Amino acid sequence: MFRSSLARRSRTSFTVVAGASIAAGLLAATVAPASADKGVHVQSPKPTVVLVHGAFADSTSWNDVIKKLRHDGYPVIAVANPLRSLSGDSAYLKDVLAGIDGPIVLAGHSYGGSVISNAATGNKNVKALVYLAAFLPEKGESAVDLSGKFPGSTLGEALRSVPFTEVDGSQGTDLYIQNDKFRHQFAADVPRNKTDLMAVTQRPVTNAALAEGAAEPAWKTIPSWVLVATQDLNIPAKAQEFMAERAGAHTTEVRSSHAVSVSQPGRVTDVIEDAAHSVR
Repeated sequence: MFRSSLARRSRTSFTVVAGASIAAGLLAATVAPASADKGVHVQSPKPTVVLVHGAFADSTSWNDVIKKLRHDGYPVIAVANPLRSLSGDSAYLKDVLAGIDGPIVLAGHSYGGSVISNAATGNKNVKALVYLAAFLPEKGESAVDLSGKFPGSTLGEALRSVPFTEVDGSQGTDLYIQNDKFRHQFAADVPRNKTDLMAVTQRPVTNAALAEGAAEPAWKTIPSWVLVATQDLNIPAKAQEFMAERAGAHTTEVRSSHAVSVSQPGRVTDVIEDAAHSVR
């Protein structure tokens, strides 16, 4: 009887001690700093990529770019650019950016370039700017000014004007690309079945937005990357090259229409990721 009781107590003591040792080992493994293992390298989170479309487009114009960026592990936000006024659109984007934690790579297409140039000024989280067949205006310059600076734009003759009433009762003008001219003008290297849909779903921009002068541009203080679309009929390639050189941007070219994010999503993604790799 005594021996049996002693044996039970011995087994119980062994179980408690062994359990305590295992628990202690697990706790030590849990709290041990990763830096103690010299083979472990902890990477910083990737920057958030924010995409801003331009006139006559919407956020779906980034779809193939978004797929590639997400596949490569980047958080992505495609902003619905209002296209109402440069100052108003920029203020809206500035609020979107303020709600994002951590580093940001900000990319704009076409008129979206003017918007990101305004909105990023003063935001310390924006680490790189990417301009894709886009405007990089100097203070006071408008999209109208820059598209006419060099010959080659045929946008004016392809537009359709539609008057509308602002909420304050004043009159404004929306601009569309005429449906039968859309593919040639905007996306000549995109299959017709897709451009037919793009023409119908295009978002209009106000005449006032394209004519409004820019504020102090962020590209003066934030590193920038530019992809020049050499077959662009909206913003002549010469104008894109001029703006890129003035900004001291990292510049590459692609044989593309103005709709570069649709026709060349791989090249667009490459430029955005080049910019992202510079973020530390």
